[in-house]
Amino acid sequence: MRAFQLASLSIDSLHRANVPTPKPAADEILMRLRAASLNYLDLMVASGRLGHADAPSFIPGTDGAGEIVELGSRVKGWSTGDRVVPGLMVDWVSGPITRAASERLRGVTMPGSLADYAVVPATSLVRIPDQLQFVEAASLPIAATTAWNAILTGNVRPGSVVLLLGTGGVSVFALQFAKAAGARVIITSSSDEKLDRARKLGADVTINYLSTPEWDDVVLAETAGAGADLIVETVGAATFPRSLKAAAIAGTIFVVGFVSGMDLTIPVLPINLKTLRIIGSNTGSTANLADAVRAITETGIKPVIDQVFGFNDAHGAYRLLDGATHFGKVAIEISPQ
Repeated sequence: MRAFQLASLSIDSLHRANVPTPKPAADEILMRLRAASLNYLDLMVASGRLGHADAPSFIPGTDGAGEIVELGSRVKGWSTGDRVVPGLMVDWVSGPITRAASERLRGVTMPGSLADYAVVPATSLVRIPDQLQFVEAASLPIAATTAWNAILTGNVRPGSVVLLLGTGGVSVFALQFAKAAGARVIITSSSDEKLDRARKLGADVTINYLSTPEWDDVVLAETAGAGADLIVETVGAATFPRSLKAAAIAGTIFVVGFVSGMDLTIPVLPINLKTLRIIGSNTGSTANLADAVRAITETGIKPVIDQVFGFNDAHGAYRLLDGATHFGKVAIEISPQ
């Protein structure tokens, strides 16, 4: 089968190879991958900051969608031809995360989605709703699951104020989920064009953080000093102090990303005085993914795909993601249906 591999720890080392098609174990299925989508996690893997990319035959690609072509001998409830998407952590079926459930991550510590075929445990699968194409479904495991868990963790309801930093995949899904829940959404970006697209998706307040670096003051002004009930913190060190200031009393800061750095120096007093909840995110379980897919199905939400690349241009997809000029998700079509 065709597959991409990383010859060394860099995007430029990504190369196509012909490798054996894997065989499913008794509790696994073999899926034909139709599409993949990229996440910041893929850039971390390619740079050697996480995962097993230094293995000579490693296949990257965290998220993918496709159809079942072979069932393991003990698999029940699935059929060949079923359109499916597997969760990122294939052993985290439901409930709180455990050490054992967090060890195998697709495209990080086990073969990923940049290939014609992959094997995954049947318990990691969620059925793709009929309304979604494969490239749309491939955007769900990390971004949609994370955004859905943020909305649940923040107890978002009608009238809640949700603050989103940036317009990547998680933020755009969180915008759509929050509006479906009746929340008021404030979103930031360095691009006026992206903010215009966010308004078209329902964003109530948009802030260009380049022209308005004190965006936390704007959040407080727009909420009569109350602040945001939920902040989806996708940036990290550069924005965290302002997120603390912008948070409402008893608010939640849902920590997703660290594109600006991993090391924080923050004041503790605002956390105490506001009784803030700072919650770390490690994506979610297969059950969380299923809930996110159910919400998308019931609300009619359409995943926002910025650009779709052909399989042979996986480099282009990585470079677009690395340049951070995208809005929503970056997808790769592996095998058109």
